[in-house]
Amino acid sequence: MIEFLDVTKKYGRTVALDDLSLNISEDGIYCLLGKNGAGKTTLMKLLAGQIGATKGQIIVDGQNVSPSRMPAVVNFIESASAQFNMRGSDLIDSAAGLQAEFDRDFALEMAQKFELSLDRKYKALSLGMKTMLTTIIALANNSKIILLDEPVLGFDAIIRNQFNNLLLESYQNRPRIIIVSTHLIDEIAKVTEWLIIINNGKIMLHTDLADIDERAYTLMGPTQAVTPLLSGLNCMNTTEVGDRMLAYVYDERITPPRGVTLDRLPLQDFFIHFVGGGSSGG
Repeated sequence: MIEFLDVTKKYGRTVALDDLSLNISEDGIYCLLGKNGAGKTTLMKLLAGQIGATKGQIIVDGQNVSPSRMPAVVNFIESASAQFNMRGSDLIDSAAGLQAEFDRDFALEMAQKFELSLDRKYKALSLGMKTMLTTIIALANNSKIILLDEPVLGFDAIIRNQFNNLLLESYQNRPRIIIVSTHLIDEIAKVTEWLIIINNGKIMLHTDLADIDERAYTLMGPTQAVTPLLSGLNCMNTTEVGDRMLAYVYDERITPPRGVTLDRLPLQDFFIHFVGGGSSGG
């Protein structure tokens, strides 16, 4: 469904994507993680055909993608995307009139479930409700690929939880490829199935969360007991306090000896040490 083949994107002398290759063939909710400036938004804009690659090829649904051939199956929603200043109900009706496969019933059901005031004009809504409305309209159009760039950045925990519930409702209603770029890692981990990590314009990791749950862990104990265990393991980073060591590992699980504890590594901590730790991590 989605292929990036040796794609490079430059802005002047700045390399945003560097000979990047990526293949996404399965439906699912994908979490796209990366530090600021890693290339997340550039990847999404290239995929949507909003900008062109400097080098390489992007294929979506069997068709080459470029600004002159923007894929109809992709719907890209940037952070703080705006709408016409119409009542929410009119925005939904307009979208339904323009898109043959728009699921108006789903949009109205989600608006009611998340207590959106559809009789109010767009500019009269709070920032959180604007984002919810825009996202509902995007998800209701039934595109094969939905791209959401930092959709809930700056919102409170209640709005973020509602957004994640909306994402799940939409995916359960119609499975497809949904890619979410976010910094709220542990929250999106509750709904996502796949993880893509980009760093310095390259894909560092593309795997399912079950792999992270199984292979990402910490070892903690006396330094002299932990250090020999790391031989042959992919240790991302270590922290030492006094005579004790905490090691962050991404590898097959081991059975630690007495005095050394093994604990699960949360996704956010995994990302921090995978990208910024002492080794490449995979």
